[in-house]
Amino acid sequence: MSGLDYLIKLLDGAEVEWKPLADVTMSTSNIRWRDTERTYRYIDLTSVSIETKCITQTTEIDAKNAPSRAQKLVEQDDVIFATTRPSQQRYCLIDEEYAGEVASTGYCVLRAKKGEVLPKWILHCISSSEFKSYVEERQSGAAYPAISDAIVKAFSIPIPCPESPEKSLAIQADIVQILDTFTAITAELTAALTAELSARKKQYNYYRDHLLNFDEVDVEWKSLGSICNFVSSGTNKKRSAEGNYPVFGSTGVIAQTDSYAHEGKQILVARVGANAGYVHIADGKYDVSDNTIIVNVKEDYSLKFLFYILTEMNLRQYAKGGGQPLITSGELKKLRIPIPHAASLKRSIAEQTRIADILEKFDTLTTSISEGLPREIELRQKQYVYYRDLMLRFPKPEGMAA
Repeated sequence: MSGLDYLIKLLDGAEVEWKPLADVTMSTSNIRWRDTERTYRYIDLTSVSIETKCITQTTEIDAKNAPSRAQKLVEQDDVIFATTRPSQQRYCLIDEEYAGEVASTGYCVLRAKKGEVLPKWILHCISSSEFKSYVEERQSGAAYPAISDAIVKAFSIPIPCPESPEKSLAIQADIVQILDTFTAITAELTAALTAELSARKKQYNYYRDHLLNFDEVDVEWKSLGSICNFVSSGTNKKRSAEGNYPVFGSTGVIAQTDSYAHEGKQILVARVGANAGYVHIADGKYDVSDNTIIVNVKEDYSLKFLFYILTEMNLRQYAKGGGQPLITSGELKKLRIPIPHAASLKRSIAEQTRIADILEKFDTLTTSISEGLPREIELRQKQYVYYRDLMLRFPKPEGMAA
């Protein structure tokens, strides 16, 4: 049975009335600091997790140190919704632990008239895609978009069987139970997939560190400058969206050019700015920007091996300066690089290639997992959103926006 068929059967011909939140919620009160001596836990705008919809941390306040925004008293089963940056959907249900505490004026407090509507019914209604679109269309302000409590409370939610509160609450309870189950399953699956991703990354890091530990290997440490034909900055300063050849910069291809200055594989290191120390490989016919260092490896050494060594070394630590970190080619040339079995060119290349090939396979596997698992998490969350919205898709009267 589809969600819509289930709703039809559940309603059994009963009417649905759409009421503004203002009509199904009660007024709330603010704290009078001059009349209290106790301390309160303060629920500010960062206290509620966007991901889990739970309060994760609070601060202790009293009349002496309370921020000016610490005003709204909350009770158990209140729903609070952040009216600053409302599209983030920062909201939660106040449980017993936080009953009687103080929330920021940056929250709209929705206190259900429990004879008409369940608190969790309100919670699920404001979690809907329809409500998110509603607040996004009505928020104002650029840097810190916001929406008023009045606009939040003007949003209409469906009340099944309004003429029979008992039946209405029973229908709400049935749907809330289903939506709570969806929420729990989605959260559990997301947690499992996230744990799997973390475990695979740790496994990769362990084997990578093991392969690059040369304590028990015949190894000679050579300067980067001695194993390269040159280590120098690129020169291309042009920025164009068109051209036959790519221009590589700090993070990859950043522009196009009509002519190329380099051909074949080379290691590139971002030398300036926030990405200083980022290592990647360029291939084909291309040019290189002036904020990137070219590391041209001699034929006696494996380029892929050196790439993984440099990646492991965290080159950002060699950047100088605060506001605009800078790595120089002179500094890079001094780096000490481990060369296994350096006395035998054939054996050394074979060992470098073996290590690089293993690390490349690990890297490919990890990248695949890093792309696959988040994608799976996203799909499960979209599935949840679809069914949640479907369970709240009640018929609307003519003239009311769909």
